[in-house]
Formats: sequence, C-alpha cells, structure tokens
Amino acid sequence: MSALFPGTREHRQEVEGTGIFARIGGAGPPLLLVHGFPQTHAMWHRLAPVLMQHFTCVMPDLRGYGRSACPPNTPGNEAYSKRVMAQDLVGLMTGLGHDRFTVVGHDRGARVGYRMALDHPNAVSRLAVLDIVPTYAMWRNFTVRLAMKTYHWLFLAQPVPLPEMLIGGNPVAFLDYTIASWTKDKSLSSFSAEALADYRTCFAQAERIHATCNDYRAGATCDLAADEQDRAQGRMITCPLLALWGSAGIPSETASPLAAWREWCASAEGHGIDSGHFLAEENPEATLAALLPFLRRDAH
Repeated sequence: MSALFPGTREHRQEVEGTGIFARIGGAGPPLLLVHGFPQTHAMWHRLAPVLMQHFTCVMPDLRGYGRSACPPNTPGNEAYSKRVMAQDLVGLMTGLGHDRFTVVGHDRGARVGYRMALDHPNAVSRLAVLDIVPTYAMWRNFTVRLAMKTYHWLFLAQPVPLPEMLIGGNPVAFLDYTIASWTKDKSLSSFSAEALADYRTCFAQAERIHATCNDYRAGATCDLAADEQDRAQGRMITCPLLALWGSAGIPSETASPLAAWREWCASAEGHGIDSGHFLAEENPEATLAALLPFLRRDAH
C-alpha cells in the first residue's frame, strides 16, 4: 500500500472498543475521505496526491472493511448502522485532534458522511457525496432499472447465512463481477493492480463478507429508520453539500440526483461526471476538478 500512497503513515485507533485503521498524509485543514463497498481506503490513491497538497487527508477503513475490526452484529443491525460508523469516524478524528473537518464519501462512505453531518453538525464543515442519493430516496423510489442495477441492496440484506454462503464460494469472482458491472465500460480496466489486489484480499475474508452483509442489513432497517425519523422531524443537513455522480453511475437511474439532495440540504450543489460508479478511479481528473473548488472554499 505504501506504493499507492507515498509519504503517508498508518494509524490505528480504538474507538469505543472497535479498532479503526486509517492512512494519513498531507498538510493543511483536515479532510476525511471515506470509501464504500466493496473497497478499502485504497480507492483514494488517484486523488490523494493532489488533495494532500492542500489538506491533511485521513483515509480510514470503515468497520468491517479493509484493516479495521469486524465487531459482532446486534439484533437490530445497529452495530453496522451508518450512525455507529459515523461515531467511529468522529471519534477517530477527535483522537487525531480534529474537532471540525470536511468529509468526502463514496458509496457507503457517503452514507456515513451524510449521517455524520446530520448527527454531528458541529463536526462537519463541508460534505461531498460521490454517486449516491439518500437511503430514504433509494428505498422509496426503486424502479425496475434501478432495482436491476442495485440488486445487491436486496441480496446482501437477506438474513444470515444466504448471501454469505453464496458469496463465500468464490468471493473474488463476486467482487470482480460486481465492481466491473458498475463501471461505465463494464470492465476492471479502471482499477490499478495494487488497489484491486487490496480489495480482493480484504473482501475474501469470511468475517468481512459477513460484516459487509451486515452493512446492507443495516441499510434496510436502522439506516432507513433513521432517515425516516429525520424526515418526519424536518431535520436537514446544515453544512454545504456537493453531490457528484457518474453519468453511468447508480444515481443516474434516478429522476434527479441533485433534487433528491436538495430535499435534505438547503445548500446543495452538484452535477454528473463522465464515469460509472467509481468516479475517483474512473475519472479522477474530472472528480478533482469538481471537488477542489468546493473543498477549498472558505478553507483556512
């Protein structure tokens, strides 16, 4: 991993009894970069060299992913809720001396990011979400096309042991097929050999297959319930929000990704990028061109 992230250091921290791994590099205001399924912090390797010129970049692995711990699930799936994952990362950042910071999240990491902005508004100064719409909008607006593209939402959330059993027979083939199917060109060509090897190695571990399924079980239960409660109470994201999505990504199947975010944030902006789901790896140049002006606005 040092070849992907020269000039960075590894950091391990216990947060409320859960070991969280992070890679840290750069200098300047703190920037938290949060990966998604079925990846690790390695997904940031094409953006990190530029971002580290402007920010102190903290790139964790979410609980259940990469090199972070896989705590046991709880009956209501709260152990893998985005609320608890957000608490992990607020604790990580606080432990590093960062009480207020900017967040960029992709996929599940973006769901952790917007939950963090809702639950910890004093901690998150700006939020960028890559290729998602809110969980509330996803579950309530499934079309046939969207459901076919995101079948994993229903598959991974099935009760133990169905998805674990089916994935466990050949986890690398499942990972390769899944991420290739979400790219614009339907191949693995956008992923560096080193990053892909990291995704394969980490995902193939039985405890991480189980943990990532628990992540999606939480998405269908307590994560949705948290969003429903926020909507019922009229809670909004108060920090500025940038939404970016791939022209062939998952939110591209929805009516209007930006409109979905404007229901949750009064200060939401954004646009599509020529990419599939993996903006940071498929089109890092356009992703940086959109991110940097937003991230550096008011930065000091």
